[in-house]
Amino acid sequence: MGTLPRELGSKTVWWILILVPASFLAERLALDPMAVFLISGLAIIPIAALIAESTETIAGEVGPTLGGLLNATFGNATEMIISVVALSQGLGDVVKASITGTIAANLLLALGAGMLLGGLKHREQRFPSRVARINASSLNLALVVLLTPTAIHYTSSGLDPKLLDHFSLVAAGLLLMFYMLSLVFSMQNHRQLYELDEASLHSDEDAAKEQVALWKPILILLAGSGLLVFVSELLVDSLKLAITSMGLTELFIGVILIPLFGGMVEYITVANFAMKNKMDLAVAVAVGSSLQIAMFVAPVLVIVGFLMGKPMNLEFHSFELVAAVIAVGIANSISADGRSNWLEGSLLLTTYGILGTAFYFHP
Repeated sequence: MGTLPRELGSKTVWWILILVPASFLAERLALDPMAVFLISGLAIIPIAALIAESTETIAGEVGPTLGGLLNATFGNATEMIISVVALSQGLGDVVKASITGTIAANLLLALGAGMLLGGLKHREQRFPSRVARINASSLNLALVVLLTPTAIHYTSSGLDPKLLDHFSLVAAGLLLMFYMLSLVFSMQNHRQLYELDEASLHSDEDAAKEQVALWKPILILLAGSGLLVFVSELLVDSLKLAITSMGLTELFIGVILIPLFGGMVEYITVANFAMKNKMDLAVAVAVGSSLQIAMFVAPVLVIVGFLMGKPMNLEFHSFELVAAVIAVGIANSISADGRSNWLEGSLLLTTYGILGTAFYFHP
């Protein structure tokens, strides 16, 4: 997860935090479920920004290796917390929809907006093609894991559902193991492939500032995570009512709406980096977040669901899989040459718009 750009930095975030008490007030006043859902969803955005900013600050203080591990663990803390709360309330299908929806949003909406806005300002932008190829292979592995349970289901007769639960546990363990190996690869063995110019992340003014007291970002991280749990409960409670009152499907809410709330910080970050002609950072945030969702968040949710007694397997809705395959395929195709322009950004955004419309009309 990237930090919020300075143009939309801490002061703005603290002002937007007024949505947090507003969400509790909306729930207390028993407003329309959809209104509560939207207010609590918007309230998640500033909390996510504070969590991202504090995580980045702590990572910068503790060193590259431990900092990289911290970013890898808390990079998608927002999505993780929302999903755990939803899973605890029996909304496993919504959680699975949000996983594929977040992957599609990062690869199509975030990356597309970045390429479009960056391409309008800079005719053609470049990023390391070697890293793009490694990311493409990792995304393909994630697709293999997402597709396999459905393939098992449709090629077997009289299949015991528990078999898919057991397969998902094994697959989750293997994915987590590969994710850890990829961290070792990126942080130690082949660091030069992933190394980004530190000047791109921090200005000279930042370097001149005094060292941050470590307890402050740690306190913000813990407080933000705790607050996010309560707001997520409001979101999920109102979601269950909104599904019945507004006629929206779990599929549309999970794939489209929830990822927009949880991932807004990444989208702004990607666009900001791209407009500053730092496309390597924009791609790293968009693709890296998708990999974290597929290879860390999803496996952890499978394990957590098993421990909570609310098992969630990795068998996804067929149309969700179609969206994930399309998103990964197009994103890999566009990023393979290490170059981007505004037309490719328009292509990604158009694809996301078509998929979003399809999910809205999907029965």
